[in-house]
Amino acid sequence: MVIDTNFYMKLALDEAWKYQGLTYPNPAVGCTVTGKNGEILAVEAHKKAGSPHAEVEALKSAYFKLTNDKKILNITSSSQIHEYLLENHNNCFNSISIFSTLEPCSHIGKTPSCATLISKLGIKKLFVGSLDSNKEASGGNEIVENSGVETKNGVLEKECDALLKPFNLWQKKRFVFFKWAQRLNGTVDAGIISSKKSRILVHAMRDVCDLLVIGGNSVRVDRPTLDARLVDGKAPDILIVSRNKEFDETIPLFNIKNRKVIISDNFSVLDNYKNIMIEGGENMFNLSKNIVDYYLCFLSLQIGGNNNFTNKDDKFSILNIQKDEQDIIMWMKQANNRGNK
Repeated sequence: MVIDTNFYMKLALDEAWKYQGLTYPNPAVGCTVTGKNGEILAVEAHKKAGSPHAEVEALKSAYFKLTNDKKILNITSSSQIHEYLLENHNNCFNSISIFSTLEPCSHIGKTPSCATLISKLGIKKLFVGSLDSNKEASGGNEIVENSGVETKNGVLEKECDALLKPFNLWQKKRFVFFKWAQRLNGTVDAGIISSKKSRILVHAMRDVCDLLVIGGNSVRVDRPTLDARLVDGKAPDILIVSRNKEFDETIPLFNIKNRKVIISDNFSVLDNYKNIMIEGGENMFNLSKNIVDYYLCFLSLQIGGNNNFTNKDDKFSILNIQKDEQDIIMWMKQANNRGNK
């Protein structure tokens, strides 16, 4: 039987992109598990730091599908899932294959080693997209191979590397992404644009980012709070980019506890942060071109408003598209900037 490795890895990639921006300081990772005849047993992703890794989530789901053992569904702790699978698998994984966008981790941190778990379950094959450049966690493939699991690297490697890029960047310096919302006719003004589901996602991203950047005019006109209240999360520090340092301090964003608000006419403060989100319109888009790695657009399936971006020469390459009932969510990189490097 010929296995379409790219198809299964693409499923893992699409699932992982749903959580891009939510897993800091961990990487976004996806995993697909297939059965003896190529049937899909699970497609899962790592959802947030401290929660089970993608491989563990996928093996948990696959185990239930193979055994109908409902007890495992009530286990959420990664270490407890590891233990339960090791004690109860009864060789049910002997014919399965795993497709992971990232090499399984070798170290024991907040969660146990995925590579060690895979090596002990009698799994047949492991397909990997990106190798782990983090020295602390790398070496998982070697652990798996030494247990007799057939391993193949580099499946959709370019696409998996693009998924992993934010993690690699904040390991070295920082990752910066620019987020905006627009309607089908391109307008970015006149009130709320994206759906509540999309706004909840943005608040979840704010909860884990170190710094949120916004323009001074947006602060004065919109009078935002820029917190993570929709997910009961923490409010990130704020950089207001403005030549005019005078602001009405009754604007809500200035009155959040444990938040630092910095007002500056440049981006030098970014050197003190790792995971940075920029929110804004055309002016901020143009100001930040040289520092942005990825772009995140929420395209609302409606028409309205009056003002849109006037940029004519900017072109994007799509990294991933997600869709719900009201919005299309696109992760992109722009041509001819450092996001392509």
